[in-house]
Amino acid sequence: MSNTVIKIENLSKEYFLGEVGTGTLSHDLHRWWARFRGKEDPYSMVGRINDLSVSNKPDYIWALRDINLEISKGEVFGIIGKNGAGKSTLLKIISRITAPSKGSIKAKGRIASLLEVGTGMHPELTGRENIFLNGAILGMKHHEITARFDGIVEFSGCGLFVDTPIKRYSTGMRVRLGFSVAAFLDAEILIVDEVLAVGDAEFQKRCLQKIDDVAKEGRTILFVSHNMTTVSNICSKGIFLDKGQVSYIGSTKDVINRYLSVRRHPSQKIPLAVRTDRHGDGRVRFIDMQITDVDGIDNHGNCLSGDTVRFKLDYECHADNLSDPLVAIAVNTLIGECYLYLSTELLGIHPVPIKKSGSFIFSIASLPLASGQYSISVWISFKGNPADWVMDAGILTVEDGDFFGSGRVMPRSHGRFLVDHSFDIQ
Repeated sequence: MSNTVIKIENLSKEYFLGEVGTGTLSHDLHRWWARFRGKEDPYSMVGRINDLSVSNKPDYIWALRDINLEISKGEVFGIIGKNGAGKSTLLKIISRITAPSKGSIKAKGRIASLLEVGTGMHPELTGRENIFLNGAILGMKHHEITARFDGIVEFSGCGLFVDTPIKRYSTGMRVRLGFSVAAFLDAEILIVDEVLAVGDAEFQKRCLQKIDDVAKEGRTILFVSHNMTTVSNICSKGIFLDKGQVSYIGSTKDVINRYLSVRRHPSQKIPLAVRTDRHGDGRVRFIDMQITDVDGIDNHGNCLSGDTVRFKLDYECHADNLSDPLVAIAVNTLIGECYLYLSTELLGIHPVPIKKSGSFIFSIASLPLASGQYSISVWISFKGNPADWVMDAGILTVEDGDFFGSGRVMPRSHGRFLVDHSFDIQ
């Protein structure tokens, strides 16, 4: 008997950018008639490759194109790629949330998915009711869910609120309950998207341990993350998606190396103002980032360890009556480890005024990073709701200087190593 639990053949998914439909009644009828006869969509030919690094006019676009993949029983399979590469679309097709435009997918067994916060949960129902609802959707009997109920609640840490409607849960609590339900209910295939990044560090550690335990039980796990360290630690095999197409399939180490070889020349060469691979509601958008020295002279992302470095973030505001945003930058290694994190909240800067346009400036008097390349991500939010979040907004290249060694640097997080820092507004 074959050990394959998921088999994907010539899978493609096409979306139309802009209004629903082809744009004309005659084209819609042609499309329907072709599909009715089992023919290929006549308007698929005008599709373009899924490249979100440039602006697109309304048109057809391939979110996925010609994906062929086999995943074996008990495998922890990593799916990596830039934002917009098609990772979530692939998971939604496997979960049968959406249908492919072409190709086929075959899966053996029940599938439990955690694709985004609150997936499969009704906000008006309590945590208890949602646990039983999710179990019923998976086809489980009432007594089967009851037998696992205590374990789900204990793992989630939401026991005090289990009889409270989940619309009153925090984002982190929803993730806790959602993951616990997906992991504990009896499903042969577990799909986990980037949502674990929302949870706190302690819960993330417990989740990763649970994923390892679930895999040892012979269940198959599909795992999506931008944290290459996590992918490397828990996944045995993986796939690198690039612009909706398979760039590489193989061992986790080889897939990550191939991904990093592409990221060493990332999309920050495209001006930040026109980058479309970003998240947030757009009320505020970063339009430029400069890495400068103490005198404000652009050093084009090159500096020495121990240097004074300033990160200047230019922004535009597109909404009225906004105030006191949380602004943050993260300096990550190219495999996703955060070595330096600065935010207005962490530095105790309140309130933070915001204008129609301006600049936020984070300064570090003595950069405590060893030599190497680092990726800069930028973030701005209001009361927990992201307005703009851009990964790989820039690259910082550090050479040996007055600081030697390496390690995570989190100002005010431990007290062992404090960075001399400041925050300015222009």
